[in-house]
Amino acid sequence: MRWGRALAGLCCAVAAGAALASDPVLTVTAGGRTATHTVAGLLAHPGAVAITVPRDVAYQRAMTYRAVPVAALLGGVAPGASLRFAAADGFAATLQADLLLAGSDRAPRAYLALEPPDAAWPPLRAGEAATAGPFYLVWLRPERGMIVPEQWPYRVARIEEVRPLAERYPAIVPPPGLAADASVKRGFPLAVKNCLVCHTLNLGGDSTVGPDLNVPYSPTEYLRADALRRLIRDPQSLRRWPGSKMPGIDTSVLSDRELNDVLSYLRYMATRKVAAAPPPRK
Repeated sequence: MRWGRALAGLCCAVAAGAALASDPVLTVTAGGRTATHTVAGLLAHPGAVAITVPRDVAYQRAMTYRAVPVAALLGGVAPGASLRFAAADGFAATLQADLLLAGSDRAPRAYLALEPPDAAWPPLRAGEAATAGPFYLVWLRPERGMIVPEQWPYRVARIEEVRPLAERYPAIVPPPGLAADASVKRGFPLAVKNCLVCHTLNLGGDSTVGPDLNVPYSPTEYLRADALRRLIRDPQSLRRWPGSKMPGIDTSVLSDRELNDVLSYLRYMATRKVAAAPPPRK
């Protein structure tokens, strides 16, 4: 009897351990330390609250979530730091800490929305099982800080304090000799914010979702100017591809003038390519 009970207890412990090991985990490396969080642990966080996002980017409608202020997970991080949100699908968004730490009602407020295991969110696409969870960066009052859709990463797996993108990948930066008001120079931060969350450029960047924007060719070299504009505004209007992950960027996010600046940056960088590594021998 004792052996039977012991064996049963061991089986229960193993099953519980297996369940725990399969729980999704978020790793946060910031402020000089690393912490791991489960959904259950964050749902029980003292700062967890219910929020309603009126215009959710992933679901294109109002959504209500249980969420934790992102600032509560970034202890010891200075306002001038950069934080990279790396998603399970290779998407990566680098955001300034001052945006993430802001607590004023006059500024955007960043929250980490949590998908409860017993109350799954809707699928992101019809016919597919994937949701935006279990960890999804959402914003209240995003319009007060010019937060763009690419700054709402979902399926987040890691949050990491990193050096600014321009420091880590200098080959993406226009040379300092350009005039301060040059269209190329204005286009660089816009491209980082809207394009390099999915793409690399000159093989530099954090994301692996889309192709490199300069190596071996820039899209400005193989697409007509009007076709490239159409691709950016409405990708499916240029090439029908149901499996494409590229979202359109409308004028509410990137004005026509700003798009001109991004294209100026891309055209200029096409003259400053880095050498691609040769393919590995088979």
